Order: sequence, then C-alpha cells, then structure tokens
Amino acid sequence: MTAKIKNFIQHQLPQFISQKLPQFIAVLGIVTVLWFWGIGSAIASDAPDSLTVPSPGSEAAPNRPTLDTNTIPSAKVSQFVGAYLQVLRQIEGRQQELLSAPTSLESQRIEREIESASIAAIAQAGLTKQEYLQMLSLANIDPEFGERIAAAIQEAKNHE
Repeated sequence: MTAKIKNFIQHQLPQFISQKLPQFIAVLGIVTVLWFWGIGSAIASDAPDSLTVPSPGSEAAPNRPTLDTNTIPSAKVSQFVGAYLQVLRQIEGRQQELLSAPTSLESQRIEREIESASIAAIAQAGLTKQEYLQMLSLANIDPEFGERIAAAIQEAKNHE
C-alpha cells in the first residue's frame, strides 16, 4: 500500500465518512421506508385524496391521479415538512444503532421500529401515508416543488 493511500485511509476517509454517512443513512432510511410501503402502489392508487386531481386529457393513463403542485396548500406542505423532519430524526437518531446491530435480525427489528415511529409521525402531522409518499415523490421529480419543500425545511430548521 502506498503512503498516499495509507494517509488517505488513516486521516481523510474517517472525516469523509463522518460528513457523508448521515446523508447516506438518511437517504437509505427513506428508501427503506418507501420499500416497505410500496411507493409505486401508493402513487398509482386510484383512490383520490386531498392531493390528487383528475388528469384531464391524459391519454397515457386517464385513470391515474396526478399531482398539481400549484394546488397543494401551504398547510399541507407544512404538514409534510414536519413529518419529513420527524422521519429524518428517527433515522438519524437510530443510525448508529442500526449500523452496529450484531445480526441481521436485530437490524430488521430496528428498521421496523423506525418504520413504526415514522408512520406515527406522519399520522401525527395530519397526513395519510399516501399523501406523504406522493409529496415526497413529487419533491424528488418536480424541481420547483422540490425547491418549495427545501425552502420550507430550511425555514422549519431555522425556527427550531
């Protein structure tokens, strides 16, 4: 092993990991939650809720609901941001425990606990699971809505 590589591993890798690992775990946790909940079925559901609007003139999928970011009220965005931050706290708060779980069964138990706490946080914020998942998906695919959510998250963090 060369001296440069050894130096990187000893000094810079831990710093890099400590800076990026929380972000990676947060994303991984959100993906895990989405996996458990089946985001595809939640978004493709035909059951309308307060965030769905009919898709007039949509020939590709006339019965699928679509989201119109212009009609999502600020109150729903605030509810989403509150729920999102709670879910993120759940993931970040348990990330070390999850990483150091001695067995895969223990890791799965922790994941289930995080999932349960996340579901409770979403409900406590006044959202349905489907609303939360739709807004999360929309924030990831619609740049303008994503910026709206990011600004709301930053504002909420500034008020903490």
